[in-house]
Amino acid sequence: MELRKKGRAIRHTIGDRIFLTVDFIVLFLLLVIIVYPLLYILFASFNGQTTKMGLSLIPEKWSLQGYVAIFEYKYIWSGYLNTIIYTVVGTAINLFVTICCAYPLSRRDFKGRGLIMVMCMITMYFSGGLIPTYLVVKNLGLLNSIWAIVLPNAMSVYNMIVMRTYFDNQIPEELLESAQLDGCGNIGFLRSIVLPLSVPILAVVGLFYAVNHWNAYFNAMVYITDRTKYPLQVILRDILITNTLDPTETSTDIIAQQGMEERRNVMKYSLIIVASLPVLVLYPFIQRYFVKGMMIGALKG
Repeated sequence: MELRKKGRAIRHTIGDRIFLTVDFIVLFLLLVIIVYPLLYILFASFNGQTTKMGLSLIPEKWSLQGYVAIFEYKYIWSGYLNTIIYTVVGTAINLFVTICCAYPLSRRDFKGRGLIMVMCMITMYFSGGLIPTYLVVKNLGLLNSIWAIVLPNAMSVYNMIVMRTYFDNQIPEELLESAQLDGCGNIGFLRSIVLPLSVPILAVVGLFYAVNHWNAYFNAMVYITDRTKYPLQVILRDILITNTLDPTETSTDIIAQQGMEERRNVMKYSLIIVASLPVLVLYPFIQRYFVKGMMIGALKG
């Protein structure tokens, strides 16, 4: 690689140019592969015709009919509210349990932390299985309640390890010693010093938990029987996969204009956009913490 005069760009060799060209082409193709389905769903949600769009992104007829049908469908609103509640409560519980486990395990004066870490890591590879878990939830009286959704997966061991590594590497022991000299206890040190210094990793792990709760549907299918308590993703699954749509809970105008199958086609793309929008809106606010938190929390030193 050869440098020009000061202040000018670097001159690349022929090999560098070939590499950069191939790299650009490959990345551009990957971009198209990733972006095209997203754009297809976005434009299809504004398509007023129930026929397939094919490979074209341009709708046959621009319309907001799909969004009108969604917001006039009773279970969409209840599903949205349930998902928000499950996500907020579940993420708060996840972060609380993860912090309570990760911080003690990051303290080198905590006896037995190696044994506890081994026990935690075993659960990453072995579990009791679906039926024993269901029986535990049932015997605790948690079926058909929010606690059946948020408590069985109260902590991810992987996220705990990432957070523990962050605490271990980024919180100097001198801070603890200084705090103890000032009469600060362990809980006070965690609340007043450790957590304010750990905003990046808390934001990243919180985002992981929140997205997981927002997209979760399997636990609700297993533990929830009341349709009014279904999260949004179960409602989405019913419409897209099992084709379950209650005609008594949709707009009378749309029912008069279209049949059941046609209404599903109108609603499905719009519903995907509505279900994904909150996560897409939330991500830019946490993006600045994302790379920093993951790199610091995942690497030693």
